[in-house]
Amino acid sequence: MKIEPIAFFRSPFTSKFGIPRQSGIVSSLRGTIEFAPSYSNTEALRGLEEYDFLWLIWGFSENAEAEKHPTVRPPLLGGNKRMGVWATRSPFRPNNLGLSSVRIVNIDFSKPSIDVVGADLMDGTPIFDIKPYLAYVDSHPEARGGFTEHTSWQRLQVDIPSELSKLFSDPDLQTLREVLSLDPRPHYHDDEMREYVMPFMGYDISFRVIRNVLYVIRCTRVSAV
Repeated sequence: MKIEPIAFFRSPFTSKFGIPRQSGIVSSLRGTIEFAPSYSNTEALRGLEEYDFLWLIWGFSENAEAEKHPTVRPPLLGGNKRMGVWATRSPFRPNNLGLSSVRIVNIDFSKPSIDVVGADLMDGTPIFDIKPYLAYVDSHPEARGGFTEHTSWQRLQVDIPSELSKLFSDPDLQTLREVLSLDPRPHYHDDEMREYVMPFMGYDISFRVIRNVLYVIRCTRVSAV
């Protein structure tokens, strides 16, 4: 079977670093689905305005050449314990396919494009299919969640100096705080002197983590190529 992208995702994140590890955990994170020319047909969107959420089937394009293994190390388990790849949502999968649930914010039928929130996709990610989320078959509140039921993300406090906060709109600042609170670092890193850089909204966000507090050091504007 040969598949091709029907659309590409536009996101504040231009690299994998900092992207939420699951869809929906940063509910304010905005992005846009822009359709490829061959699929830029308004008729294909007919009726979509009657739904609130979408499933996106997309490609881990940055991991396409990475070596794949039957077991992976989930960051939620500290990056030290191995689990079978089918028991995780690791991006290192045989066919490099991802699945995300996102909420529709706006549908622009003139372009066409779809604005969504809650995605865990980086900028330029290829999307292979879009399907409506159906609560009566897709929602299973009683379902077991494996190791995720026994381990939760430990959120960090986030300290952003007021002069740097002014660089962002209030909604974007809220999203930045939420993303940073999830601790973007690899979970086996624990060096309080190490400085990390995360691209976001056209800036390189430099930060350090000391104990349970993430301190933003500087925000450097990235020049457009």
